[in-house]
Amino acid sequence: MPRRIYLSSPHMGSLERGYVNEAFESNWVAPLGPHVDAFQEEFARCVGTQHALALSSGTAALHLALQLVGVGPGDEVLVSTLTFSASVNPIRYLGASPVFIDSERTSWNMDPALLTEELESRAASGRLPRAVVVVHLYGQSADMDPILSVCERYGVPVVEDAAEALGSTYKGRVPGTLGRVGIFSFNGNKIITTSGGGMLVSHDEALVRHALKLSTQARDPAPHYQHSEIGYNYRLSNVLAAVGRGQLRVLEDRVAARRRNYAFYVRALGGLPGITFMPEAPWGRHTRWLTTITIDPMRFGADREAVRVALEREDIEARPVWKPMHLQPVFAAFKQRGGRVAEELFQNGLCLPSGSNLTPDDLARVAEVVRAVHQGQGRHAGMG
Repeated sequence: MPRRIYLSSPHMGSLERGYVNEAFESNWVAPLGPHVDAFQEEFARCVGTQHALALSSGTAALHLALQLVGVGPGDEVLVSTLTFSASVNPIRYLGASPVFIDSERTSWNMDPALLTEELESRAASGRLPRAVVVVHLYGQSADMDPILSVCERYGVPVVEDAAEALGSTYKGRVPGTLGRVGIFSFNGNKIITTSGGGMLVSHDEALVRHALKLSTQARDPAPHYQHSEIGYNYRLSNVLAAVGRGQLRVLEDRVAARRRNYAFYVRALGGLPGITFMPEAPWGRHTRWLTTITIDPMRFGADREAVRVALEREDIEARPVWKPMHLQPVFAAFKQRGGRVAEELFQNGLCLPSGSNLTPDDLARVAEVVRAVHQGQGRHAGMG
C-alpha cells in the first residue's frame, strides 16, 4: 500500500538534529536557555522586527498580545471570521467578545472596506472596539495599509495573527510586524515547526518586556517568589528552540518547495472546469503554505466534499477551508459584519496536501484522484 499523504507534515533536516544535540550535551533541556535566546534574535532579524519572544504556542502569544494592548472583560475585538478558532479563543479567555468581519476575494483575508464601515459605525455611537485582530490566511498577507490607516484614525491597536504566514510579504514588508504586535506559530503543520511553539513580535520594547514577565508566571524582581500580577507558564523550551533555529535556516527552501507544489497543481488541475485556486494578491508573496482551491460543483461534476472523501479513500489527507467563526456554535451569539464571502469559500474550498517534503509521486497521486472524480471513474465518481 502507498504511504499516507498528509496535508502538511513536519519536514526535519540535519541542522535541527545538531542544535538539539547541543541542548542535550549541555543538559539545558528546561524552558529558557541559550537556544531560546538565539532563536529570538535570529527570528527578529529574519522578519525585521526589533523584539521577539519565544513562547509555547501561537495561541499563548495571541493571548498575551491581546492582554497587553488592553483587552479585558466587557470589551469587543474585531477579528477575521475566516480563520481557525485559535484566532478567537484568546479574546474569550480575557472576557471580551469577538465581532466577526468578512473576507474580501482578492486575498481571502479581512475586508478593509467592511472593517472601515464597522469602525465608522462604532465611532458614531461611541462604541469603538478595544483591538482589531487581522489574520493572514494560508500563507498570504491581508491588505494591511488600509487596515492600519483606518485603525490609526480611530486609535484602535492592530494585532496581527501571522500564524499561517511566515515567509510571506506585503509590499516588501513582513506581515506580523506591521501592527502594534504580531504573533507566529510553529505548530507541527506550519511552514517551519518546533513541534509546538510560537513567537510574539513587536517594535515596542516595553510591551515585549511585559510579555516576558507574564509568560514566566509574572515573577517580580526579588530573591524570593513574589507576584503582583497573574502570570502564565508560556515560555518555549530550549530543546524546541533548538529545532526552531535549524528550521529557520531553511525557511526560504520551504517556501520555494510549497510554491513548487502549487505550480504543479496548477499545471495538473488548472484546466479542469470548476476548479479555481486561491489568488495571489498583487501586494506580496503568497508562500502557498497550503494550496487551496474552490470547486464549483455544477461545472466540476462533484462538490468539495466528494473530492475530499475520494482523497481520503486513497489515504490522502485534505481539509475543507476554515469554517467561518460566525457559523461556529460556540460563537453563534456574537455579532458579525458580512459573512457571505467566507461562507462561500467554506462551502466550496478545499486545502490540498502541501508539505514541503512531498515527492513528485505524492503530488501525482493527489492530482490523479481529483481528475478521476471529475471524470466519474470508478469509485471516485459522484456528487457529495
